[in-house]
Amino acid sequence: MSEIFLGLGGNGENQQLALSRANRHGLIAGATGTGKTVTLQGLAESFSANGVPVFVADVKGDLSGIAMPGSPTFKHADKLEGRAKELGMEDYAYSDNPVIFWDLYGEQGHPIRTTITEMGPLLLSRLLDLNDTQEGVLQIVFKHADENGLLLLDFGDLQALLKWAYDNSKELSGVYGNVSKQSVGAIQRQLLSFEAQGADHFFGEPALEIDDFLKLDENGRGYVNVLAADKLMRSPKLYATFLLWLLAELFESLPEVGDPEKPSLVFFFDEAHLLFDDAPEALQEKIEQVVRLIRSKGVGVFFVTQNPIDIPEDVAGQLGNRVQHALRAFTKRDQRAIKAAAETFRINDDLDTEEVITELRVGEALVSTLDDEGAPTVVQRTLIKPPRSRLGPVTKKERAIIQSISPFEGKYDEAIDRESAEEVLAQKAKDAAETAEEVAEKGEEEVRKRPRKTKSIWEKAISRGTKVAAGGMAGAAAAAVLGKKSRANPMRSGITSAAGSIATDLAGPIAGRFVRNLIGGLMR
Repeated sequence: MSEIFLGLGGNGENQQLALSRANRHGLIAGATGTGKTVTLQGLAESFSANGVPVFVADVKGDLSGIAMPGSPTFKHADKLEGRAKELGMEDYAYSDNPVIFWDLYGEQGHPIRTTITEMGPLLLSRLLDLNDTQEGVLQIVFKHADENGLLLLDFGDLQALLKWAYDNSKELSGVYGNVSKQSVGAIQRQLLSFEAQGADHFFGEPALEIDDFLKLDENGRGYVNVLAADKLMRSPKLYATFLLWLLAELFESLPEVGDPEKPSLVFFFDEAHLLFDDAPEALQEKIEQVVRLIRSKGVGVFFVTQNPIDIPEDVAGQLGNRVQHALRAFTKRDQRAIKAAAETFRINDDLDTEEVITELRVGEALVSTLDDEGAPTVVQRTLIKPPRSRLGPVTKKERAIIQSISPFEGKYDEAIDRESAEEVLAQKAKDAAETAEEVAEKGEEEVRKRPRKTKSIWEKAISRGTKVAAGGMAGAAAAAVLGKKSRANPMRSGITSAAGSIATDLAGPIAGRFVRNLIGGLMR
């Protein structure tokens, strides 16, 4: 069984994390400055070296150094090398890791985007702090978009549809139930406020292909996907909702694997308390459900937080692998946290866990992992191993070089703005205005004789298919003139193309509805 070396226990034994148990999730906790980030970095390195892709949010900007090897000239090199010698790491040497940088804002890495359709009304309502009535109205707006083939890709599409809903609230109310202008207006105001925080960068195309987080390099090492989150942390609700959306996307995309020999992906959720702050009880229950279910997809989730009691009990109960750094007993809440943390470990008769938590030095932790049978090991006071990569951030020049050799260079960097709800509704409004002018000039009866200006999604697809068919016939005629045989049936090609065009146009609403239904099922 493959294992990751964590450090040397007080009992003189190496503390290991079994790869086959890494999808049982974990917790890295401790006060500021006690070594959580270094532990996280060392774990990420080890997973990568064992062919396991990693996703980690770099909330302070200092994890980017994982892309570069450490150096003997680094100011803390003597401590790292001394710790390695103390642990008997004879093969210790500085090394880099394969890294891909990501950034919702596209400033320090590849942009990460999803569409409004894929995010869905439930998570958007969470982001926008909507009440139940407003969430119901947003659900209706999405349903209208689905039923009318309106692609909701970016903020502009949602804003355009909300404006239409405001102007046509009576029409919507007659079909779906009460839709008040006040509720639509409240959603519009929240959307503007959210856009001002830069959230509009997250919505659009090309949307992230979740499999791109699961890549290995040419040497079989898992890529470490580092999300630049220092700016994102200014919008903590966006940060938390984005990571919850990402977990739901992983759950939808990955096959059931049970307990694999090693995880498909390890996901480090730093500043994890933000996921649960101000979250209603129903949402907390569904987060617990997502965490439990994603384990069967081979995804391990490690929550990183200062205080272990920031994690609700139902979620904490699923975290089988624990690394607890020092806690300080300054307040009654701190004292409760120490007691709670001590009680979560399997008792070690030679260790007063509650007392030791306050005595741990930087780079020390209480460690308990799952054994071969899936049971927690006895807690041990442990010297945590040093990372082999750089402690601290990369320079702008280094980041640019790493970006230039990324396997996704050029794939996500330029936004695409194709025809979607905003353009369709604008064209319809333009056609309506022109029609009104024609009616005034020629009379209604005469105007009714002309064909409708705005085509439906089906008519557009059939039109494109017909053009392809015509092209196929022309190609067949040319082949006949040249004495060549044409294998293609031009009529069949046209029909196939029309079907393909329809599928392409409907792919957004249908696929988005599928993901939304999944998230809805998890979130309800």
